[in-house]
Amino acid sequence: MSWNSFAPFAVSALLLWGLGAWSAWRGKRPGVVYVSTFLGLGVFFSFIVAMWISLERPPMRTMGETRLWYSFFLPLVGIIVYSRWKYRWILCFSFILSLVFICINIFNPEIHNKTLMPALQSPWFTPHVIVYMFAYAMLGAAALMAVYLLGFKKKEIDGREMDLCDNLAYVGLAFMTLGMLSGAIWAKAAWGHYWAWDPKETWAAATWFSYLGYLHYRLGRPLAYRKALVGLLLSFLLLQMCWYGINYLPSAQGVSVHTYNLN
Repeated sequence: MSWNSFAPFAVSALLLWGLGAWSAWRGKRPGVVYVSTFLGLGVFFSFIVAMWISLERPPMRTMGETRLWYSFFLPLVGIIVYSRWKYRWILCFSFILSLVFICINIFNPEIHNKTLMPALQSPWFTPHVIVYMFAYAMLGAAALMAVYLLGFKKKEIDGREMDLCDNLAYVGLAFMTLGMLSGAIWAKAAWGHYWAWDPKETWAAATWFSYLGYLHYRLGRPLAYRKALVGLLLSFLLLQMCWYGINYLPSAQGVSVHTYNLN
């Protein structure tokens, strides 16, 4: 399987996800929503598996390859949220955001056949990236909900809507914590230390504490909805710096061990 085969798989998955999102938004029978969404996930994941076999390594080396996983996890998170809380908009969100990441990969594919450097040839590499991508998808959904509540909701914010943000943040932070722990174990095996406060790790810690602060603020000030939502969005901005913004900071060039994806 080569990267040239990505577009047919991606378009097929997007059509299925789009059908599921449209069916959920229009209040159609849930069966159509679930079947379409999971078929799309199956099509997209089959490409990831085929790339994995072709590259003889997990496709997680470059930013383009991590976008593959983010594009996959967004609809997965969407269908989980839809199943649990029946928010009809969530699948539209996951569809649109997956569309954006897929379009970036189609029109700016970068290099997807790099071999893994020795530090990445670790059994902890795959779970570390997958767990983080799932956390980012959950926290991305929480951020979109915050944007909606702050910018587009005309009525007063109620507790049930904030509960959704909280639940997404709880799950996202839990998976982020697992990602940091697996990364620390991986770092010990690869570089001889669990934590070195390199630029990537510093931003990861800042992001983790920011989301932890959001959840503690919600517990202490449960009715201060708008201030909490602003904090949630600020946390998401930190997450963007942690994920890819760090790659463009001059202070990280030649210093951070996490900028290998630009080599």
